[in-house]
Amino acid sequence: MAAMSMPALVFTVAMIAFPIIYTIWMSFQTYSSTGQVIGWGGDNYSRMVADDRFWNGIWVTIYLYVLSLVMQLVLGTGLALLLFRARRLPGIMRSLFISPFMMPPVVAGMMWLVILDPSLGAANWILTSLGLPPSSWLASPAIVVPVLAMIDTWQWTPYVALIVLGGLQSLPPSVYEAAEIDGAPRHKVFWRITLPLLLPTLVTAMVLRSVDLLRFFDLIYITTQGGPSDRSMTLNIYGFRIGFEFFQLGYASALMITLSIMVLGAVIALNRLRAAVEW
Repeated sequence: MAAMSMPALVFTVAMIAFPIIYTIWMSFQTYSSTGQVIGWGGDNYSRMVADDRFWNGIWVTIYLYVLSLVMQLVLGTGLALLLFRARRLPGIMRSLFISPFMMPPVVAGMMWLVILDPSLGAANWILTSLGLPPSSWLASPAIVVPVLAMIDTWQWTPYVALIVLGGLQSLPPSVYEAAEIDGAPRHKVFWRITLPLLLPTLVTAMVLRSVDLLRFFDLIYITTQGGPSDRSMTLNIYGFRIGFEFFQLGYASALMITLSIMVLGAVIALNRLRAAVEW
């Protein structure tokens, strides 16, 4: 059986390893605008350290990651508790709760572009109807990252809720029966029983969302393309523009290797945290 599965294993490993090795190899080369190799060495990495837009991309990536992850964990846990307690909620309502994350990011981005349009969008119409000043939303350097985090949270909170809901359904009922007999208030049951027992599930949700959030691309490219004034220019968007708009493939490869190391580091750290909180 091992000999029969060996070709498939070799093919799978090669398909994973080749792009990584090739990207690392490209990151040590400098290309001209015509695609010719004009240099070899660590110049791309030296340039990266001195590049203000690279450090801006790091900051925006981390800011968007932390803000989105916190919002999704908090709201996802709340939605999961609501679905867990509302056992008689009609199936159509449950489907509506979880429908956003099944929507392609491109469709979600186009939809929110229309909603947040400063002139014709429904968001500013609601604000003006309430007597509040309109907002520039995605065109505002001050709030563009929180707005992107809000859109991503709208789309992916149901996904986190499904993960947490599965964790809630696996918790031992005997613990809650004992707490009910002791007359423990509901809020203390949540903070002292439910939340500690849910920690492994929450860390699992953090791992799954971290991989997507650190390489955030689709929604940003559709809505802002890194603007205004690079305020939403994540490392992923910056690497894409450097590689496919300015054809600096070596430097773009170095940026993507750096981003991959960030993703790998976050996953390793969260996996260790998950092992530490498992019960």
